This record gives sequence, structure tokens and C-alpha cells, in this order.
Amino acid sequence: DIPMGKKTQSLKIRQMVLLAILTGVILVLQLTGFAIKLPFLGTSISLVLIPITLGAMILGPAAGAFLGFVFGAEVYIALGVLGMDPFTAYLFQQNPVATAGICLIKSTLAGFLSGLVFRLLRQRNRVAATFTAALVTPVVNTGIFVLGCLLISGTLSGFMQTNNIGGSVVYFLLIGCAGFNFLFEAALNLILAPALGQLWHIAAHRFGTAD
Repeated sequence: DIPMGKKTQSLKIRQMVLLAILTGVILVLQLTGFAIKLPFLGTSISLVLIPITLGAMILGPAAGAFLGFVFGAEVYIALGVLGMDPFTAYLFQQNPVATAGICLIKSTLAGFLSGLVFRLLRQRNRVAATFTAALVTPVVNTGIFVLGCLLISGTLSGFMQTNNIGGSVVYFLLIGCAGFNFLFEAALNLILAPALGQLWHIAAHRFGTAD
């Protein structure tokens, strides 16, 4: 048998390796995902919430928060600072501090709360905990994005006027920015994150590294 100390150290190393892998996956998915658009919607769909949710469930709320922070930082730098997305770039130019807050807070809290919910519910019903955590991530991420943008509605109005976008700020946010993206991202997260999480759980039990 492996001594308890060495077993614990080995588990921590595996967790660190998994965290590093998920971090790399997030960086790659975000950079490539923006270039991939749905042909029938003309908008991009992010897959980044899946590894965030997976990390939050397997490694805990702190890891989920870290992965969410990495995602938010990449969005802020790539889409805002470097101007890869016209909308985010405009927000950055007009209000860089608020834009940073929105990008970082929404995804960090999404990862943290996903992991927290999973940890609180898993002893009662692991399946329910998995699906709830998978839903929490997109809901929190999109919800804080919308609330944060409403706080800088004047900046959004300027963007809409500059690009000849009609309608109210609320309609633009809920339908133009968040609506279809949220539905597709939530659906993908609810399908893939629980499936991958269950595969990991089975493998962890088989190799004696289950939580």
C-alpha cells in the first residue's frame, strides 16, 4: 500500500496537473472560439464555460474561481485591449476600469459559485449537483455581464449610436448580446460538463483517486 502522505502528495500533483491542463484548454478555446461563428446566427459561441465548470466540480470552488479569472482576463486582454471584438474594444476604450471589472468578476464568480453549489449538493444527489453546477456557470456569467453593462448603459448607448443599432439598451443586451449565446452555451454546458464530470468520477474511483 502507498503511505498516506505520499498518496496525498500524489493527489495534489495530479490536481495541479489537471488545473494546468484546464487552464491551457481555456486559453486555446477562447482564442479559437471567437473566430468560429454559427452560420445561422452570425455570432460566436464560447465553449470555455465547460472546462471552468469541470474544474470547479473536480477541484473545488477556488479552482473554479481561478479558471474563471483566467477566462475573464483573456477576454479583457484579447477582445478589449487588443481589439479583437469591436464591442468589447469599444467598452475598453470608453470605460477600461468598468470593462475589466465586468470581464473578471462575472467569470470568476461563475466558476466559484459553480464549484460551491456542487460541493454543497454532491452528498445528497451527485447527479443533481452536477447539472445544477453546470447551469450555475452560464447563469452567473451572463447575469453579471448584463447587470454590469446596465451600470454603464451610457457607454452602451454610445456604441449603439455609433453602429446604428436601434432599440433600447436592455433589448440590445438581452437579445443582441446575451440571448442566443446564453441559450446555446447553457445547453452545451448542461450536456458536456456533466458527461465529462461523470467520466472523471468513474475514472477516479477506478484508480482510487476519487474525492
